[in-house]
Amino acid sequence: MSAATTRSRTPRTPDRLCVEAVDLARAAAEEAAFPGVVGEHVSAVAEGDRVVTHFFESKEPGYRGWRWAVTVTRASRAKNVTLDETVLLPGEDALLAPEWVPWSERLRPGDMGPGDLLPTDAEDLRLEPGWSGEDAPPPNSVVSAEMAELVEAEDADVTDRAVVPVRGSITSVAEELGMRRARVLSRYGLHSAADRWDESFGAKTPMAQAAPASCVSCGFLVAIGGSLGQAFGVCANEFSPADGRLVSLSYGCGGHSEAAVMPAPLRPAPPVLDSMATDEFPLRPSPDTGSVPTSDLPAADLGHS
Repeated sequence: MSAATTRSRTPRTPDRLCVEAVDLARAAAEEAAFPGVVGEHVSAVAEGDRVVTHFFESKEPGYRGWRWAVTVTRASRAKNVTLDETVLLPGEDALLAPEWVPWSERLRPGDMGPGDLLPTDAEDLRLEPGWSGEDAPPPNSVVSAEMAELVEAEDADVTDRAVVPVRGSITSVAEELGMRRARVLSRYGLHSAADRWDESFGAKTPMAQAAPASCVSCGFLVAIGGSLGQAFGVCANEFSPADGRLVSLSYGCGGHSEAAVMPAPLRPAPPVLDSMATDEFPLRPSPDTGSVPTSDLPAADLGHS
């Protein structure tokens, strides 16, 4: 432990020679730091008998409020002050890094990228043992003891997961029900997932509050199986903000299939043509109008002799 951090509870009288060794302390701080980052001398604190720590301001970017602490000392009856240690210590208003948090607690949705692996804890509360294809189901498995006794009574085969299960075996039934896994979703994991999905696409969202109807009556809702199907479904409306997402049956948006029926577009009436009468339009001004002199009018060219 450094002398700068082990101060005595009782005030001590600083050693005069150690207090006067400011230049020695500054030279040591400048040697340990980058040029120009050691600031003014702040104070000198007695750490013990003939042991004094000099504090200097730190001008290094990113270390606001930190101080260079240089501890000097001298032997008993000696007049030469020697250097003990040089460290950079935070002050009362120093900018400190946050406390270290394990990666499992720092991980947030969307942080994983291609090639990343996320190990699952063996005691993860979101999972519970499933049925892996062994003769005896693991403890707390989704395959109940009654079903195991039924298998023995019917002399059904239990096959390995790498082999195609025999029809009528417990393996085929478990695979059809999605239970042929080492671990399955626990009740806690099921509820936490439902709460998370309901928060994003549930009845309390602003989109659902302004929707004309809920998803339970929407034709774009794709039903899902299992217990989650009682409260959730998948949106299949490409114009909905929840397209391809798992939505609560109480969610809703403006893209509801029955929100409004678009009327057929109006077609303009066909044009009316009067072919029973004709109007004559002269190609040249009439001579009797007075706008064109008669002498200037060229001979009519009718295009034939």
